[in-house]
Amino acid sequence: MVYSGTVCWLRFTARMTIGAIAALTLLQPLQAHAQQPSGSENRLQVEPADDPTDPNNLRPVATQDNSLLSIQGGQRLMTEASGAISNQNYTVAAQKLQESRQIFNQLSNFYQQLGSSFAGIDIRLADSNRTKAVETAQMRDEATYRLALVHRAQNKPELAVPLLIQIIRSQQPTRDLGKKAYQQLLELGFVDTPFPRSGPAPSPAPRSSTNK
Repeated sequence: MVYSGTVCWLRFTARMTIGAIAALTLLQPLQAHAQQPSGSENRLQVEPADDPTDPNNLRPVATQDNSLLSIQGGQRLMTEASGAISNQNYTVAAQKLQESRQIFNQLSNFYQQLGSSFAGIDIRLADSNRTKAVETAQMRDEATYRLALVHRAQNKPELAVPLLIQIIRSQQPTRDLGKKAYQQLLELGFVDTPFPRSGPAPSPAPRSSTNK
């Protein structure tokens, strides 16, 4: 026999349990929403467009005027060096030209490596990168020549001579820049024979022959 008081108590407990379950069910979405960051907090996170490691956000350095590892960056340094030379600030000029020389040398090496990588695969890409390697090597030698002249103005021939010899090795003595570099060596007294010679080149000595 079940007492009426017990039945009332069970009904009351059931209603309380159902109410608690309903309350918990309604609170769960609210708690989940409260745990989610707001829109303003999401904007503080790094987005793909601002992520420097995102390959879609990278641009070739050669097209960026403010990039040092580019032809434009090297040329800008040479222009700044020319301004420093005009003001007889040879220390700054030497620094700018040294940086420019290093940039062009790196670019020449990189283009040469790319040209070699595409050899036998894509002749157009191979030739294009080899052409760029030659052009940047020419810019490197021009920056090197100006740097050697700056060292001469600083009365530092010990720094100028190695640079001039590097130019001759790169350009060959018969090219214009190679001739200028050799003339500088002649003026410094490092060499004593002009090139090219004004007179005809001496003919080789005749070989002796023995009649049997």
